[in-house]
Amino acid sequence: MVHPYLDDPSGVVALAHRGFSLDGRENSLAAFAAAVDLGFRYVETDAHATGDGVAVALHDATLDRTTDGRGRVADLPWSAVARARIGGTEPVPRLDELLGTWPDLRVNVDVKDARAVGPVAAAVERTRAHDRVCVTSFSRARRLATLARLTRPVATSAGTREVALFLAAHRAHASRAAARALRDVDCLQVPAAHGRLRVVDAGTVAAAHAAGRAVHVWTVNEPATMHHLLDLGVDGIVTDRADLLRDVLRARGAWL
Repeated sequence: MVHPYLDDPSGVVALAHRGFSLDGRENSLAAFAAAVDLGFRYVETDAHATGDGVAVALHDATLDRTTDGRGRVADLPWSAVARARIGGTEPVPRLDELLGTWPDLRVNVDVKDARAVGPVAAAVERTRAHDRVCVTSFSRARRLATLARLTRPVATSAGTREVALFLAAHRAHASRAAARALRDVDCLQVPAAHGRLRVVDAGTVAAAHAAGRAVHVWTVNEPATMHHLLDLGVDGIVTDRADLLRDVLRARGAWL
């Protein structure tokens, strides 16, 4: 059974990476609003937790790169993080704020730190967003720990080790082992390549589909690459250039 998160009528999951912003306001409510205004039904975000247990939508472990604040999020109370401004203008959003602002928006949540596990689960529970959330992490342990705190299933994506096991089994023509590597997840979210290693090609897409798993590729910003991946049969694309992905999908008749 396909999780409701993945049940998109267009046939292509178009994910706006950290919302949509060309001026450094990533992971802000303004960036997520810009993606929604473009017509996106999916956004991707990252989650850390403050020292007093508030889950925030922020990629970095510190405030330094994207905000006018300083310090590690995990060492600061929410009151301090709330004063920081992304790009000098936008507040750092709480995860439950993102989930609650757009009740129909589907949100891909990358749990970045073990201390964020409980706060992320609490935000999903508080907003009852289970049907429209995908919990992912490079760490399988973090993902499973988050799921263990939820009262209902959410969609899930493979961690680094699971991806490696899947690719190794696929290349060894061990289809059962490849499927087994993905047995605990709903989708495979991966880069098109990792260094010289080609991760996404016709064979890996077919193997994931044979295992009943969707393939989402990150982070793709060139229209030619978007077209190529869609021609391969991928089920979703994560992009910083939501405007360009929308144009590509419109041209292919896959934008609702």
